[in-house]
Amino acid sequence: MATLEGLYAITPDTDDSERLIELVSDVLPHGVRLLQYRNKSQDPVRRLWQANLLASLCHSHGVTFIVNDDVELALSVGADGVHLGRDDAAIAAARARLGADAIIGASCYDDLRLAEAAVAAGASYVAFGAVFPSGTKPNAVRAPLELFGQAKRLGVPSAAIGGITPANAGEVVTAGADMLAVIGALFDAADPAQTAEQLAAAFRR
Repeated sequence: MATLEGLYAITPDTDDSERLIELVSDVLPHGVRLLQYRNKSQDPVRRLWQANLLASLCHSHGVTFIVNDDVELALSVGADGVHLGRDDAAIAAARARLGADAIIGASCYDDLRLAEAAVAAGASYVAFGAVFPSGTKPNAVRAPLELFGQAKRLGVPSAAIGGITPANAGEVVTAGADMLAVIGALFDAADPAQTAEQLAAAFRR
């Protein structure tokens, strides 16, 4: 299984495939360790096309590729795994479908008990957030940084998401997060490649 640590880029939700590939190609060589394809589009053909391109890009750069909330799409494009919500049954079903080596992430919001249940169901890592106010999900619940220290006892890595920027990334890593999941601060930046390097540097301080 891939090492679950470092900068975890999450793609912006867009139907502009050319722009998406351009953005991801720009940041992958600059410290990204994992990439999650997140697109809630109802167009399955576009989603399959985008996911295939991103899977190929990630594998050529040695970056772990995760699909958000779609086990069958992950299988179709040879992704390394999926990221799911709070449904323990879905986590267990994904593990059965994808196999023992697949990476399965679980959103646990601000709740350590959800994380415990997710790990019991077969999650490879747990995600907490929003750790800071999020432009992508402004109404998301806030997750205290103390959760990352508490989550060490679960025995799986943890990802932080929500409002993470180069300015506060070090604080989150110091709190115990193994991965920094970033969308807007990375892909909306004036210089995404430089921002990726700044975020990745939080793990070297």
